[in-house]
Amino acid sequence: MSESAVIFEYKKNSQGHITAYATLNAEKSLNSLSKDMIRLLSPKLDEWAKDSNIACVVLQGAGEKAFCAGGDIVDLYKAMTSQEIGNPVPEAFEFFRMEYDLDYKIHTYPKPIINMGHGIVMGGGLGLHAGASHRILSERSMIAMPEITIGLYPDVGASWFLNRMPGRCGLFLGLTGSRMKTADALFVGLGDFYIRRDLHSEFLQKVSELSWSDDRKLNKALINKVARSYQGKSLKLDGVSYYEMLNTSEVRKHFDFIQDVTSVDNISEFHDRLNNLQIDEKWIQFAKKTFLAGSPTSAGVIFEQLTHTKHFSLKECFDFEYKLSCKFAAHPDFREGIRALLIDKDMAPKWTPKNVQDLQKKDIQKILQGPLSNGHTHSVDH
Repeated sequence: MSESAVIFEYKKNSQGHITAYATLNAEKSLNSLSKDMIRLLSPKLDEWAKDSNIACVVLQGAGEKAFCAGGDIVDLYKAMTSQEIGNPVPEAFEFFRMEYDLDYKIHTYPKPIINMGHGIVMGGGLGLHAGASHRILSERSMIAMPEITIGLYPDVGASWFLNRMPGRCGLFLGLTGSRMKTADALFVGLGDFYIRRDLHSEFLQKVSELSWSDDRKLNKALINKVARSYQGKSLKLDGVSYYEMLNTSEVRKHFDFIQDVTSVDNISEFHDRLNNLQIDEKWIQFAKKTFLAGSPTSAGVIFEQLTHTKHFSLKECFDFEYKLSCKFAAHPDFREGIRALLIDKDMAPKWTPKNVQDLQKKDIQKILQGPLSNGHTHSVDH
C-alpha cells in the first residue's frame, strides 16, 4: 500500500461520472488525523467540488480497526511542553485551524460525502464523520468523544452535534466520554445507515454505478435508496428488525436516567449525583468511572460550553471551539492528560485543580470567554 498519509482513488461509471475515494492511511495509529492528512485531503476536496465529473466522495480508513481514532496530537504535545504553562502555543493555532476548516468544509460540502464509519470513530475522527451527508456504520462501529480523559473538551463541531441529540444525551455523552455502538449512534443522530462490513464494497460499487444528475437533493436520495437496501440486507443477515437493533441502544435504554441525572444547574450538582449513584448497569458504571477520572476543568468547561452554544450556528460553533481549543493548549490539564494517556501511559494524570469542588467559576469563564493571549483571531473558512 502507498506510504501517502491519504490514498486517493477514482471509479468511473459508464456515464463518465466519477466516485472519488479518500482513504486515511495510517493503520498503525488507527488512522489518527495528522496535519499531513489534512494538508492532502482539504485541497483535494476543494478540487473535487469544482470538478463536474466528480459526483460523489467516499471517506474511509485503512484496515479493519478504525475509521479514525482521533487527532494525532503527539506533535502538538511536544509544542505545548516547549512553552511555559499559560503561554500561547502557535502550533495549536495552526493545527486547530486546519482541522476545523476541514470539518466545516465536510459539513457544508456541495456534493454527497459518504463516510464509512467502520471500527473506532472517536474525537477528530468523529469530526470528519459527523458532517458527511451519508454516515454509514458497521457492526463494529465504536463512537465516542472522550476528550475529558485528556484534559480537553468535545470539539470538532461537537458544540453543534451534541446539542442536537435527543434531550440532554449530548451533555451526558460529552461529560462522560461514553462509548456508543451502532444502535446508539443511529438513535442520537450520529449515523444514518447500518451496513454490515462484508457488504461495504458491494454497497460502494452500487453507489458508483448510479445515474447521477446536477440535482444535489436527487443525488442524495439515490444514495439513500441504495443505503436503505443494504441496511435491509444487513438486518436480514443478522436476523433482526430495525427496531430490534435500535432496542440494543444503551443510550435509548437509559434515556430517562440520562435526563434525570443531567437535570442540574452546575457541574458540582452533576458530579454529586453521578458520584452517589448506586447502580449495577455496566454502561452507566463505565460512564461514571470515566467522568470521575477525567479533568475537573474539562468537566466545568463542557457543562458551560453546551449551554453557551445551544443556539449557535454551525459556523459560530467552530469559531467558538477554535478559540477555546487554543486556550486549552496553554492550560496544564491538556498537556498532562496527553502525557498520562498517550506518552507515558501511566494512566494517572495530575489535574489542576484536583477535583470539581475546587473549580473556580471565574477560571472557567476566563477559558470560555477570555481573549486569546496573543490577540490571535480566526474564523472557519466558508
